[in-house]
Amino acid sequence: MPVYDYTALDSKGKTITGIVDAEGDAAARQKIRAAGNYPVDIRQIGDDSERQAKGHSWTPGSIFGRIRPVEVAVMTRQLATLIGAGFPLVTALDSLVDQVRSKAFKKVIASLKDALVEGSSFADALEKFPNVFTELYINMVRAGETSGTLEIVLLRLADITESQQALKARVQTAMLYPIIMTAAGTLILFFLFIYVIPNITSIFEDVHQVLPLPTRILIGTSAIIKSFWWIGLIIIVLIITAVRLGLKTYKGRRFYDRTMLSLPVFGTIASKTAVARLARTLGSLLDNGVSMLPALQIVENIVGNTLLAEAIREAGSSVSKGQSLAASLGSANLLPSLAIQMIQVGEQSGELENMLYKIADIYEKEVETTIMRLTALLEPVMVLVMAGAVLFIVLSICLPIFEMNTLIG
Repeated sequence: MPVYDYTALDSKGKTITGIVDAEGDAAARQKIRAAGNYPVDIRQIGDDSERQAKGHSWTPGSIFGRIRPVEVAVMTRQLATLIGAGFPLVTALDSLVDQVRSKAFKKVIASLKDALVEGSSFADALEKFPNVFTELYINMVRAGETSGTLEIVLLRLADITESQQALKARVQTAMLYPIIMTAAGTLILFFLFIYVIPNITSIFEDVHQVLPLPTRILIGTSAIIKSFWWIGLIIIVLIITAVRLGLKTYKGRRFYDRTMLSLPVFGTIASKTAVARLARTLGSLLDNGVSMLPALQIVENIVGNTLLAEAIREAGSSVSKGQSLAASLGSANLLPSLAIQMIQVGEQSGELENMLYKIADIYEKEVETTIMRLTALLEPVMVLVMAGAVLFIVLSICLPIFEMNTLIG
């Protein structure tokens, strides 16, 4: 259904703005008048954002209509604040429409409000936008509506989303320098081998003597790169395409996850990240009234690792038969022993939710610390590699010059 952004005058003559969905311009104006306002200006918002939010096919406008998780977190906290101040949910959503800058998100919030007006629950309305609101988000809202603690649930969801985005931002910041250095170094070497080295080494063509081995290696490498660089580019594109297509299949994703977990350093980071996500999500669901088995099913879908998802699925089956969560997860040998022990202590003490939060805090900090150390180690290594490459090029060029001077002398 089309959505319109409008400017109107209320009963006191004050200018107001808002958003409304209707079958057409006339229906939109009628809807505005029915609310006691006089429409002054009305414009239809494009529908690319709605297609993307609902998971439909890609459109050119969908790139610019993407709704970021940080926007969802801000909206969630604002909504919790308004509900805590006594606003009804529909009124709170209507107030948020004017505060959101993204047109795509405006349209989503307007659709949520209209669904509530038509008698739908908030969780059911959220389910219409699976690309915006995660399964965790929807199920926690459903639990909050059922228990009457929607404000608390929304605040907790905002905390979860913000903490995940903060960790992601810190990791991206830490990896930014090595990525830039690698890209810059590769481009510089590429430029040297294609343009600079052939021009310099051309002076050795008329020299009727055997060139030093490093010089011959340099000239041969430069000739290969200059002549066949496009083959390397095609190979890289094919590899990237094959990996992306493989990750879309279950077997390909499983092979990738198993490979990642087996790597010395990156496997540890991937494992701890998945465990932290598992612990925080499961703790939040249990803490908000979701029972164990449905919570495990939700965690299975958002943990981000197929091997761990299989372990959670098997653990859910074991828990349904009366086995403890710690024993069920421990049998898979995928979670660290410390996490299993903490889960066991939490079950025995009746503080499982708090223990899961502690597990998430521990492994999130460990992931961040490991990445910081890794990037600190990568920086001097990359400098040494670049220095070694430049030194090899300089020596390869200077060695035949020194030999020529020796023969002339």
